[in-house]
Amino acid sequence: MAQVAISKVAKAFGTVQVLHEVSVDIADGQFVVLVGPSGCGKSTLLRMVAGLETVSAGTIAIGERVVNHLPPAKRDIAMVFQNYALYPHKTVEQNMAFALKLRKTDPAVVAERVKRAADILDLNPYLKRYPRQLSGGQRQRVAMGRAIVRNPQVFLFDEPLSNLDAKLRVQMRTEIKELHQRLKTTTIYVTHDQIEAMTMADKIVVMRDGRIEQVGAPLELFDRPANLFVAGFIGSPSMNLLKGVARKGGVEIAGTVFPVAPNSGVEDGRAVVYGVRPEHLEIHPDGVPAKISVVEPTGSETLVFLRFGDGEMVALFRERHDFKPGDTLKLRPRLEHLHLFDAETGTRL
Repeated sequence: MAQVAISKVAKAFGTVQVLHEVSVDIADGQFVVLVGPSGCGKSTLLRMVAGLETVSAGTIAIGERVVNHLPPAKRDIAMVFQNYALYPHKTVEQNMAFALKLRKTDPAVVAERVKRAADILDLNPYLKRYPRQLSGGQRQRVAMGRAIVRNPQVFLFDEPLSNLDAKLRVQMRTEIKELHQRLKTTTIYVTHDQIEAMTMADKIVVMRDGRIEQVGAPLELFDRPANLFVAGFIGSPSMNLLKGVARKGGVEIAGTVFPVAPNSGVEDGRAVVYGVRPEHLEIHPDGVPAKISVVEPTGSETLVFLRFGDGEMVALFRERHDFKPGDTLKLRPRLEHLHLFDAETGTRL
């Protein structure tokens, strides 16, 4: 195992700059998730760590070695791809053993490592099958097994669950996290799904337009987003972000004054964005009146979409209510969970 140090790494394709001096330190044994919308540069960064893309500027170090100019085979990494990349004419056992056989590894060592990986991933019943005889989840486990047998210093995952159905994605999330807890191998995982990032990561790196917006533990990003982009990206359903103007004792939004904490310290007349998560809105007689437009019950919770004046917001309730479109609710945010952002710069106040 090894730490990974990404220092002021930049990447350009011709005149197009896709990464701008990105720096991330990944500790030995840490599970780090790179997350962001499509085109933010997260997969490009992962491919640079793997050696599949060249580095335009900056350095990437794995352990004590700077690996900028090393080929992928010399970096002691193993990568799991989105499309599994299995050999269709080889059995599960042969797929998992192939990289070791190319290295002319002792056959006894190959057999021992394949058996260990098959035990970890519950693949023993499928070792003689071909990829076409497996489900999507089983193929993904084979791809993970092929990575495990190499006993690398770093695992790299490039959106490995995006081809699976919703139920299987949840199951595989748990399996990958459990695998990491067992092997303790440094892991870099790329996804556009912030739920995957929140549930799996020790540390999340939120990216946008080739830059890092915020780095931190999942709950740190959830509780204290550094800016409007992170606030809107992390959390499902998304945070309510309402444009308004700071007034004494509150924020005026669409002609309605929303309360703030007494020590908020935002000057009167400043343009702000008022952020409150749907689960942090509660029914209260002194709350802001809002009319229900849509009710979405999911069983364990209920999402309620509301309008107030010219504004809209979403509330989430875990207890059951007999809400109907057209009803009026009086809602108040829990002030200890309130977020205020500067409307011009988007930074947290």
